[in-house]
Amino acid sequence: MSVIQCSEQKENKLATLFVGTYTDAESEGIYKMQFDSETGKLSASTLAAEITSPSYLAISKEKDFLYAVQEVNDFENGSGAVTGYTLKNDSLTKIQTVSSKGAHPCHLSLSPSEDKLAVANYSGGNASVYNRAADGKLSGPTAIMNHKQIDSTKTPHAHMVKWVNENIYIADLGLDAVLEYKDEDNALTEPSAKLQLPVGAGPRHFTTTENGRFMYVINELNSTITVFAKKDSGEYGGRQKLSTLAPDFEGESFCADIHISPDRRFLYGSNRGENTIVIFAIDKYTGDLALVGRESVHGDWPRNFTIDPTGKFLLVANQKSDNITVFKRDTEKGTLTFLNEEKLSKPVCLVFL
Repeated sequence: MSVIQCSEQKENKLATLFVGTYTDAESEGIYKMQFDSETGKLSASTLAAEITSPSYLAISKEKDFLYAVQEVNDFENGSGAVTGYTLKNDSLTKIQTVSSKGAHPCHLSLSPSEDKLAVANYSGGNASVYNRAADGKLSGPTAIMNHKQIDSTKTPHAHMVKWVNENIYIADLGLDAVLEYKDEDNALTEPSAKLQLPVGAGPRHFTTTENGRFMYVINELNSTITVFAKKDSGEYGGRQKLSTLAPDFEGESFCADIHISPDRRFLYGSNRGENTIVIFAIDKYTGDLALVGRESVHGDWPRNFTIDPTGKFLLVANQKSDNITVFKRDTEKGTLTFLNEEKLSKPVCLVFL
């Protein structure tokens, strides 16, 4: 009996990690790895699905479906694609592939009720929303938010699309704005609000506190994080802006990803060029950020990172150095300590099952 219990306890320490990659080198698609939440050790990768450049992945709440973008512009009429899979026993079975209705899709997410899926098309400058059936199949799109119609003087680049409560928000790097759409009866034609960033900021990704009270936008082009707070009117207003780079850093650097720790006490952002993870403490009352420090990613070009289900480890996908690095997270201080790495060609997205 004791042997069985020990075996079960050991098994429960393992978490499955799916990795999206760029396939213009040695990688062939989506990979699967096992992560030991006791030791922080990451296993070697195995190919889970052969697919072209799945640069962003999303998994359903029940962990029975996985969706991936294909960041290309030659799938159908100059568009990229979205591929859906059933997920059973850590294995992927393809359901379907549909056009993303725009070139180079780079992000996708499920609605809170998971009856819809939205995808952001970077070169297409738009975002598409699909209905999602119980069997995981997508139909539509039911709406396409075309940012080329918003500003004829700029080139839109939709970089992230996500529901915050019941509304859809899209970070557009080319328009220097985060646009809000009210998701009511698929009437997603005009933005209801715009969170304007400075010219040349290049908003890339964002995250919010659990209740949506505070929004944190990481800006790729000027290496900053902007804090927005929700006003009584329900709209967001700018509150704080901080640099993600060290004052003595010289050279080019471009922000990529941003996440809040599970305990909601710390905010992390990735710098491609400086090759660091920047760490901020969050004031739970005001939402303001205070710098904790920076940690080298022990690699080159940290595109995406994630925190494991226990909240004790942070993993970084380093695109140009072909490695995934693992850090122990001090849950009291927020600081990171490098543990180990695992090699994989051009990893760009990390999602735990």
